Amino acid sequence: MKEYHVPKKVAFLVAAEGIEQVELTDPWKSVTDAGHKAVLVSPEAGEVQMFHHLDRADTKPVDVVVAEAKVDDFDALVLPGGVANPDSLRMDSAAVALVKEFVEAGRPVAAICHAPWTLVEADVLKGRTVTSWPSLQTDIRNAGGTWVDERVVLDGNLITSRNPDDLPAFCAALMEALEHGAAGTSADVPEAAAEAAQSTA
Repeated sequence: MKEYHVPKKVAFLVAAEGIEQVELTDPWKSVTDAGHKAVLVSPEAGEVQMFHHLDRADTKPVDVVVAEAKVDDFDALVLPGGVANPDSLRMDSAAVALVKEFVEAGRPVAAICHAPWTLVEADVLKGRTVTSWPSLQTDIRNAGGTWVDERVVLDGNLITSRNPDDLPAFCAALMEALEHGAAGTSADVPEAAAEAAQSTA
């Protein structure tokens, strides 16, 4: 019999456009399929524009604006990638402050592809080990972090992955963190996440 779990509330923080669609929709589906609530948070009300690389894709309605989002209302934060999305977010002081609060509160924070740019701006990477799209590695090192080339990296409450090909491992690690809390380090990668990572090899 499946163990009963209390539904969690997960914030997905994005800018108004430039979001890599699959990096938002795949984790979103994992969260909602497991019975949790996904909430789209953005600096402005209305809809956000997602992309397939450089081509416009679907839009998605904003649920909560950054100014009204409170860390205490959520159990975890997901930061999708896309080049323009995190580049815009890191110029928004309220969005950066919200990311910093999530990290410092110890809640799971999952960032994929270019999304760790926002972690750099929030100044939360000192002494942390993360991965990302390869072009961010110098920024991460300059922010005091250690960059590694792995599908999914767990460091305390931070979950990071490199690109859309890593989404199975990324989503598995996110779900494990929602169910059981932050995993600690990549040495503690849960079995489900490890299996997902191997399946993408």
